Amino acid sequence: MAEYRASGAEASSASTPRGAGNPAGRYGRRVFTGLVQALGRIAAIDRGAVSTRFIVDVGTWAHRPESGASIAVNGCCLTVVDRGASGTEVGSLIGFDVIPQTLAVTSLGRLRVGDGVNLEHAATPMTFLGGHVVLGHVDGLAEVVSVAQDGEWRVRLRLPPALSRFVVDKGSIALDGVSLTIARVEDSADGSVVDVCLIPETLARTNLAERAVGDVLNVEVDHLAKLVARQLEWMKVPEPQRGA
Repeated sequence: MAEYRASGAEASSASTPRGAGNPAGRYGRRVFTGLVQALGRIAAIDRGAVSTRFIVDVGTWAHRPESGASIAVNGCCLTVVDRGASGTEVGSLIGFDVIPQTLAVTSLGRLRVGDGVNLEHAATPMTFLGGHVVLGHVDGLAEVVSVAQDGEWRVRLRLPPALSRFVVDKGSIALDGVSLTIARVEDSADGSVVDVCLIPETLARTNLAERAVGDVLNVEVDHLAKLVARQLEWMKVPEPQRGA
């Protein structure tokens, strides 16, 4: 099942976060919940020598982030560097600068003008955690291998082999910034295939309805699973085999 969160009043603020394409901020990491608040559209792309600026039209999203605020764009934690059109203070356009490394390791480098992007502002201590803890740090790219719309909308995606050990049936995963529950995991030598089911509300409020076979999505696996795996490595305790 997928979930979403309507636009909230909590404001993400001030410092540059530690996220995809961004250095660490004064106040540490920002976190998200994977509950998409708005579906924006790429209004313009300005490719420079040092970075690429993406101008996103956030439409009717009630949240108007200030410069320096943290926004998850398709699951990548980015920093707002410009508000409004042509330097104006108001408007539905916000800008993000993305470095070449981020473009290379996420799906942001494949974005084109007109593409839809999932948006979520950083969580606050008062945020309702309806999804799961998402850091906005992309772990890899998943390729869509099938989309079934018979009775239910089910998408199957192939993960990179290095991420296979972090996914389990009924576990959490973030795909393009959307918190989802894994319906099924199929393991193979060239990486696991995960199934996710999308409810109509998620299809209406995110860009997942636009995904087709061959598309790639940003993946962030469950951070708790990564912490447990790391602890097992330090303790030199063998991880249990799936199905054991």
